[in-house]
Amino acid sequence: MSAINIGPDPSLAYRPNLEMNKTKEKQDYRNYERGSLIDRVFNTYKLMHTNQTLDFVKQKHSRWGGCNHTQMTMMDAVMSLDNLVDESDPDVDFPNSFHAFQTAEGIRQAHPDNDWFQLVGLIHDVGKAMALWGEPQWAVTGDTFPVGCRFQNSIVFRGNTFLDNPDEKNPSYNTEYGIYEPNCGLDKVLMSWGHDEYLYRVLKFNNCSIPEQGLGMIRFHSFYPWHSAGDYMHLCNENDQRTLLWVQEFNKFDLYSKSTEMPDVDTLKPYYQSLMDKYCPGVLRW
Repeated sequence: MSAINIGPDPSLAYRPNLEMNKTKEKQDYRNYERGSLIDRVFNTYKLMHTNQTLDFVKQKHSRWGGCNHTQMTMMDAVMSLDNLVDESDPDVDFPNSFHAFQTAEGIRQAHPDNDWFQLVGLIHDVGKAMALWGEPQWAVTGDTFPVGCRFQNSIVFRGNTFLDNPDEKNPSYNTEYGIYEPNCGLDKVLMSWGHDEYLYRVLKFNNCSIPEQGLGMIRFHSFYPWHSAGDYMHLCNENDQRTLLWVQEFNKFDLYSKSTEMPDVDTLKPYYQSLMDKYCPGVLRW
């Protein structure tokens, strides 16, 4: 591929070719060069890239993996995002719950027969509730990337934002494979800690019946260096290749459904409650 100027987000060159929102051009999404929110976004990523180390991620797995923080229904978790504005997102400055319903409705229109896919659209960001429970947003929101191996150039704001991350200078971690084996599979790779991995673990802990491809969408939808830039394939196995296709399909709705046109949440809630009753019913442990 010839060299082009794609700014701080190299994955922009690989964006899926789908027009989900006629009021906003594709290149206007994930603009990490300019905009009214760019300072807030950059500061979030700088803290993330400084503090997300292998040891930090292991600590977060230990803290959150037991799902002993609280108990609530999935709908309560979704609606709690009314109180959260994602500080890593350059596209929107309104509560995350609206984005949840926007994504779900986009999927519902395009995939009317896959109700589990629609539910994934609704709940995919619910793990961001950690930010309401004391976690800083740089440990909750934003793009994810593997720790324990070299930070690839396709990571947003890769530049010099990792200079103060001790893993950047650790010879055991800053090679192509780091602590991993070739084609070991992403299931054996530790990602930077965030809402993706947390919600995935909550759903597994509570024995929710969302299909594996849906769980893969939830676990890796923020892994832009992989699903949009094509990096880290040397760590993937055949199962990851199948998951990738589903994540890329999901990304079309996650990214391009963002707009200032707010959905009628009260009208939509009964339908999505029925999906929750089917796939993740009752009070869940978080």
